Amino acid sequence: MAEKQEVALDRSQVKKAVQALQAFLKTKSTNESLFLDDTQKISLLFTLWKIPKKPQTIRIPLPHGQRTDTDEVCLFTRDEPKMTSEQTQRFYKKLLEERGVKNITEIIPYKVLKTEYKPYEAKRRLLGNFDMFLSDDRIRRLLPSHLGKHFYLRKKEPLSVNLQSKNLAKGIQSVIQGTSLKITNRGCCCMARVGHSGMAADELTENIEAAVQTVVTKLRLKGPLLKLIHIKSQTSVALPIYTSDLSNLSVLQKREKNPQTPKKKGAAPEKQAKKNKKNTKQTDTAAEGEEKKAKEEEEDEEIPQLVPIATPSKKPKLEKSPKKKQLGKASKPAAAAKKRGKAPNKPTKKAGKTESRVKRKVK
Repeated sequence: MAEKQEVALDRSQVKKAVQALQAFLKTKSTNESLFLDDTQKISLLFTLWKIPKKPQTIRIPLPHGQRTDTDEVCLFTRDEPKMTSEQTQRFYKKLLEERGVKNITEIIPYKVLKTEYKPYEAKRRLLGNFDMFLSDDRIRRLLPSHLGKHFYLRKKEPLSVNLQSKNLAKGIQSVIQGTSLKITNRGCCCMARVGHSGMAADELTENIEAAVQTVVTKLRLKGPLLKLIHIKSQTSVALPIYTSDLSNLSVLQKREKNPQTPKKKGAAPEKQAKKNKKNTKQTDTAAEGEEKKAKEEEEDEEIPQLVPIATPSKKPKLEKSPKKKQLGKASKPAAAAKKRGKAPNKPTKKAGKTESRVKRKVK
């Protein structure tokens, strides 16, 4: 495999971009927003050199939490055997308190999700009430059919958590405060959240460096990977923090012109071409042999002598119609009776003529 591209970020340049973005967001704040939560999401925008063939999701752990304390998190749990939905809810609340988990605001068992959140309006309300969703890994595959497509369009699909692990608090904290990058095969741009506007500039720069390193190591692509990296908020312009060399473009163009293929795979088409040539030669020889045989047969045949055709005196007989054929079949028994010596029942025409002549003479 080809070696992956090394992305070297300039820490001072990244910090300047973060400070400029925070200053821009402060100028946009108004008097009305002072009474509300004015924090905005800060994300990294990655531009790849080429569109990947397969989609991929990369989990990115961050050194500093990228969510505020006011973010509300919902957890979907499985139904415990021999317990009602209220009892399972109390059971998992007690479990999380014992393990030191304090970031989860509400717990919804699977049975409650199927019954109470079945209507469309209830699902939309649930989607708007929480900022993040977690699910027990034992029921993760059952949730898409009950949640609907809006959770996935808004990129709020539940992330799986192992509730049976010994380090439950650490695992849930890493999932909540971490982030994920979704790479699709439909385009070359993807985005990951790395912090919020209320964080310090140093914390944001450390999160950015950690995110870029994990993406470079886990990305399933060969050759040059990242073309551009920008930092932006929900309402700001994207600020560049990394641009790759143009030499990577020449490398990609060479690979497109001269794709490297293994010898074994390259030898197969040649063999097939040879086989096709042999088959065509065999068919051509077979066709030539058949033509020669046909010519020889024609030469061996005797030429027929010309004989004058006698003109028939009578008209050629026409084919009998089906009715005449039936009459011919009926006259066969009469002919058989003549041979036996019995006269037919009906008198013939000649007998009738002779009788009339004899009567005239007598008179």
